Amino acid sequence: MNTLLAIIWLHWFSDFILQTRTMAENKSTSNKWLLSHISVYTLPFFIFGWKFAILNGVAHGCIDWCTSRLSSKMYKQNRIHNFWVVIGFDQALHMSCLILSWGYLL
Repeated sequence: MNTLLAIIWLHWFSDFILQTRTMAENKSTSNKWLLSHISVYTLPFFIFGWKFAILNGVAHGCIDWCTSRLSSKMYKQNRIHNFWVVIGFDQALHMSCLILSWGYLL
């Protein structure tokens, strides 16, 4: 259980603290900035092993590729409630991947 809590807090740190404003604003339109975000996000997870880090880095990238584009569209259309729904869905998907991979790989 302590490991799972550490993974959840590391996700928060990696996805929000390590992500720069430039990454956040451009990952929905630029694969270069999305890859930059995924790389920075993935590195801290290597403390749980390379398989765990790579699996979650790839999953994070796939999720963000979809959700960042959708949330950006919602924001530009001033559909703020839907923007936040997508952000919440994004985080629920990330948590699900982390928990499932924790159970299988650790």
